[in-house]
Amino acid sequence: MASILRFRKICYVEPVKCSTIGFESFEAPEIEKKDDEGLAKQKQKQKKKSSKRQPREWRCMDYCCLTVGYMCTAWWLLLFLYHSLPAALLGFQVPEPPGARLRREGLTALHPVVLVPGIVTGGLELWEGRPCSDGLFRKRLWGGSFTEIFKRPLCWLEHLTLHNETGLDPPGIRVRAVPGLVAADYFAPGYFVWAVLIENLARIGYEGKNLYMAAYDWRLSFQNTEIRDQALSRLKSKIELMYVTNGNKRVVVVPHSMGVIYFFHFLKWVESRPPMGGGGGPGWCAKHIKAIMNIGPAFLGVPKAVSNIFSAEGKDVAFIRSMAPGVLDSEILRLQTLEHVMRVCRTWDSIVSLIPKGGETIWGNLDWSPEEGDECNFAKKRYTQPSLLDSNDTNNSDGKMGFRIKEPVRYGRLISFGKATSQLPSSQLPNLGSKDFLHTKFNSFCSEVWTEYDEMSRDSIRKIAENKAYTARTFLDLLRFAAPKMMQRAEAQFSHGIADNLDDPKYAHYKYWSNPLETKLPDAPDMEIYCLYGVGLPTERSYVYKHSTTDRCKSIPFQIDSSAEGSDSDGNGGCLKGGVYFVDGDESVPVVSAGFMCAKGWKGRTRFNPSGMATYIREYRHKAPASLFEGRGVESGAHVDIMGNVALIEDVLRVAAGATSAEMGGDRIYSDIMRMSDRINLRL
Repeated sequence: MASILRFRKICYVEPVKCSTIGFESFEAPEIEKKDDEGLAKQKQKQKKKSSKRQPREWRCMDYCCLTVGYMCTAWWLLLFLYHSLPAALLGFQVPEPPGARLRREGLTALHPVVLVPGIVTGGLELWEGRPCSDGLFRKRLWGGSFTEIFKRPLCWLEHLTLHNETGLDPPGIRVRAVPGLVAADYFAPGYFVWAVLIENLARIGYEGKNLYMAAYDWRLSFQNTEIRDQALSRLKSKIELMYVTNGNKRVVVVPHSMGVIYFFHFLKWVESRPPMGGGGGPGWCAKHIKAIMNIGPAFLGVPKAVSNIFSAEGKDVAFIRSMAPGVLDSEILRLQTLEHVMRVCRTWDSIVSLIPKGGETIWGNLDWSPEEGDECNFAKKRYTQPSLLDSNDTNNSDGKMGFRIKEPVRYGRLISFGKATSQLPSSQLPNLGSKDFLHTKFNSFCSEVWTEYDEMSRDSIRKIAENKAYTARTFLDLLRFAAPKMMQRAEAQFSHGIADNLDDPKYAHYKYWSNPLETKLPDAPDMEIYCLYGVGLPTERSYVYKHSTTDRCKSIPFQIDSSAEGSDSDGNGGCLKGGVYFVDGDESVPVVSAGFMCAKGWKGRTRFNPSGMATYIREYRHKAPASLFEGRGVESGAHVDIMGNVALIEDVLRVAAGATSAEMGGDRIYSDIMRMSDRINLRL
């Protein structure tokens, strides 16, 4: 017994010391009769030591959570200071709200106003869900505080996902748009969308009877919002009601972003015959609508949709990758954030509506683009006073621009695999044929398929990425290859071409109604269309990609090459940053997409505008906020922040109060939209 106790004491109480020669010996203690008591005391000491809290080793995830916590705390502190400190502190003069000033000038509410939100800015709430959503009935899943992202992220993603074949609700899940003005007044606490405009409309007399928010589920295809929710029918009935109850005054419609093409779809739907259309008949728009004031219009799509669908990326994700390489793709952290985003977003048909429309005619080919020769360095870019540019002005050294780039940037290559591919002459690039987009049978080794990339062979993936460049035309073929299920479903809802003959009966189908290049404007010569958008901000136009070397399951095989940077020697110093080529715009929508239809496509009597209704361009030059007390800026031209732009709000209020286009001052143009439009060879 004594030998056993001595062995346990050696092993568990007194550590063995090692020397350079060998094990050091030590003298064993005498075993007395009280050995049992000594062992008990040693155990008590060990328990006391173990009871003391040991410092926990910090993991990478702990540091990430701590960083997020600090950022949120700082944000809420700044928000608190912004709302609590006196406005006139340190001599800062708060600009008078445009609604208050116009009311003092005698402007009052006249025409009813309908607001149409865009993609992602409208709130979504839960009406039915899985067991994991217990306690969330009629709570916001999208918009608001977004607390459910942190509490139950996978459950949250599951309920925002639509059915992969129908594009509608999955079984057992019902998520619906939040109704009323609160649907999109604020996207998150302190982050306004429509709130400032609504407040200023209220200052000149607007309220619930003459102001309406046409909320809809922005994830669905436009026709599916009618099939599932009767959203288009409710909008038609509301406009008719507002027209009657406000003295037969025609309605002013103010859509934003994707809401612009959603309402454009409505214009065709409302006059078409049932069951596909609303049955309003010819003349409905002329009778009920005075003007459409399109804010940040994405008429011809946005290149952002290209990178979002292809790799769930954009300039922000590319920036994160450049600052913290490997974090988003870490196999250790297993975040797989982008894979989750891709799984969800590829079930939203609405994103396909934002793919660039018009093909190479509008967006350029391998060697040409309408922005060719435009200014890239937005920090140095200078604008003159607003005016219409001379359509024959092609002087590369005129006074309007800060400087011209030396070599043309080939923006028409929406996706280029490698920086060199984005710059080489087209004669040195491989030709794309139908064989490049043939699927081969592949038995996936992945136990669970997350994205459609898991169903493709790695040889097929490598083949489409070898020194190739894709334009607005060939990118659609690439998507049909890389995302066949999504494109098969979505292309039954949307089209992206240019109509040869608008009188062809096939264009009576709803898939063409959201494309301004495949649909006529209604016969409403007295109706006005305004294109209101910001300029002076770098906006994503095309991307340099690279093939990811990983072959692991549940991964995206392509990513923006954030190491691709322009240089003064190749003439792309201000255009290419972090794998993204930039042009003029509002950070989301390039000028050519926002302004072309008002500048040329609908200008005067064209085949797209047979009644010759008036169109106007009102551009807003971006100016960063001068201080914290200006919030996101009262002269911002950014895609969402422009909703707080004083000049834009004043324009909307004046039209709603009955101002004519002459009183508005007609066009106000700062950008090169007229020159770009002249370079686009479109039959009118």
